[in-house]
Amino acid sequence: MERADRLADRLRLPIRDRRLLGQALTHASWLHEHPGEAIGHNERLEFLGDAVINLAVSSALYARHPDDDEGLLSARRAAIVSAAGLARLAERIELGSFVALGEGEAPHDGAHRPVLLASTFEALTGAILLDLGWEAAREWLVTLAAPELDAATPPGDLKSPKSRLQEFAQQRLGTRPEYHVLEAAGPDHEKVFRVEVEVAREMLGIGVGSSRRQAETAAAAEAIAVLEARAADDLATDATADADRAAELAEATPADATAGSSP
Repeated sequence: MERADRLADRLRLPIRDRRLLGQALTHASWLHEHPGEAIGHNERLEFLGDAVINLAVSSALYARHPDDDEGLLSARRAAIVSAAGLARLAERIELGSFVALGEGEAPHDGAHRPVLLASTFEALTGAILLDLGWEAAREWLVTLAAPELDAATPPGDLKSPKSRLQEFAQQRLGTRPEYHVLEAAGPDHEKVFRVEVEVAREMLGIGVGSSRRQAETAAAAEAIAVLEARAADDLATDATADADRAAELAEATPADATAGSSP
């Protein structure tokens, strides 16, 4: 209950059901080690909160970006409600410092892993809905996520690195990226993945993450950086070649003109 009380003060919301808020902060690993000390873990609340977040974010984006089509609105929403996006919102309220974790998770900074932060944020949202109702939950979410909701991010930047890499590979090279797990080390609760990505049989990036998906995303981001650097070099080379040709033409023009003129 102490965690719930401290978080209620942090949120500045008129929380009435502190036991429910405490449940939102209770990871299944903690409840397994402390049976009977909480009304339950937070996984059911995660389920509810996920739906609340999607509806609140969707309605806010629809109102704030009237010129966006369905595809762009979907891309904006995906960027906000992804694990990384929700973890960013969770960090904004320092949610990780209030989570109750089991002994297997807590010593390894588990409360600050993006996936766990995101799921806890969903559970918190579910608890706020049940305690204070839809309008209070929606207003709290929209206020907290205002920077992301208002951002006029270019459409290309809203796509995930994996999507951007796949589009590049298909459009430019007629192929698809291939991801290979190089290593999956550590115990199950803190496994670390190393993944490489190849495009047209060339290794372009290596990523590390606490899940295969995170590692693949990091590898794709590195590959995109490599490809963008190459594209910039190609543009610079083309510009230099064009300048050289223009200089050659400029030098040749007076002589040609003199040769072709009448005495």
